[in-house]
Amino acid sequence: MSSSLLLILALKMAAGLLADRVFGEVRRFHPLVGFGRWAGGVEQRCRRLFFGTNETGTRLAGMLAWALAVLPWVALAAWLRDAHPHAHWFVDVGLLYLALGGRSLAEHAQAIAVPLAAGNLDEARTRVGWIVSRDTHELDAEGVAKAATESVLENGNDAVFGALFWFVVAGGAGALLFRLANTLDAMWGYRTPRYLQFGWAAARIDDLLNFLPARLTALSYALLGRTRPALACWRRQAPGWDSPNAGPVMAAGAGALGVRLGCAARYHGREELRPPLGEGRAPDHATLHGALALVRRGAWLWLAAVATLGVLRWVAGAGGA
Repeated sequence: MSSSLLLILALKMAAGLLADRVFGEVRRFHPLVGFGRWAGGVEQRCRRLFFGTNETGTRLAGMLAWALAVLPWVALAAWLRDAHPHAHWFVDVGLLYLALGGRSLAEHAQAIAVPLAAGNLDEARTRVGWIVSRDTHELDAEGVAKAATESVLENGNDAVFGALFWFVVAGGAGALLFRLANTLDAMWGYRTPRYLQFGWAAARIDDLLNFLPARLTALSYALLGRTRPALACWRRQAPGWDSPNAGPVMAAGAGALGVRLGCAARYHGREELRPPLGEGRAPDHATLHGALALVRRGAWLWLAAVATLGVLRWVAGAGGA
């Protein structure tokens, strides 16, 4: 990529990040709500088309549904950015803004940290229950802080870094692809009788799209926190997690913050033993602020990296001339 394209990319990234910071998530008529309805309709039609089939047929239905739900919108985005010589500015920045969820993540985390710091455990439990799938009604203060910190670290990749990575790779269409794939994983990627086979493709595609972003996210957390412990926790603890992408992100993030996360948690009334994450002290409300700082500073680190690469290439090109 040429120096001019890299610098333009950095400007678009800055505009998208700034828009997310200033405006946050769209409050009314969010496009992802409409996409959810579209995907639900596609699911119904594909299930009827493959009704009564075996495991392989159900997986094929899920693959077809994923393609029909996602690819037309990505193709439309790619066409729109090339429809006019200057359209790429509006399409790329607009789609990156819609794909990012940094401010929304911060708002949810702050809504947990504030009552937790004030000792209002009931409110903190309620709020953390909005962003995690585990049982929260019996959590103590440490359990609330642990659940919320794990969510912030993991969603830093899903809500920020994954979108930035695919934006760098393929512009606004890439950011849109990542966001829609991530949304379908949240809708269909469950290990339940209804979605175990149908959602197989959605879960695997999301894993694939997240593979490189998750590891760059983990590296960013390590560089911006306690680097050596973060890298050690990543290497030692991540392989023990079922998710190939959440493991590196949360292990490195916990190590960077110097806190203990992971271990047992209750899901749907049943306790699940999970591997430990990180090392050091128990998490508290301040840990949430630390996790948010890793995400926020990491986003600007990525922007600085793209801009610096563009400047270096421009300098190298000017020197060669």
